[in-house]
Amino acid sequence: MLHFIWYLILGFLIGFVAQWLMPEFAHYGLIGTTIVGIVGSIIGGYLARLIQKPSASSPFHLLGFVFSVIGALILLFILSKI
Repeated sequence: MLHFIWYLILGFLIGFVAQWLMPEFAHYGLIGTTIVGIVGSIIGGYLARLIQKPSASSPFHLLGFVFSVIGALILLFILSKI
């Protein structure tokens, strides 16, 4: 249960950062921001793991966070064009 709450919090933070970086494409509420962040995290986290796998003892993968924001930015751009 705690992992689910953590995914929601991180998803919101990543979606918020992405909307802050691209405000002209983002007019979503709390739930939309969270969904954009979670989907962006899935896309970006997958790409980050292809480039560099985190160590087993590392609780946080910085490259994964950066790519999650990039994935959310890509998703915001795609959503603005649809």
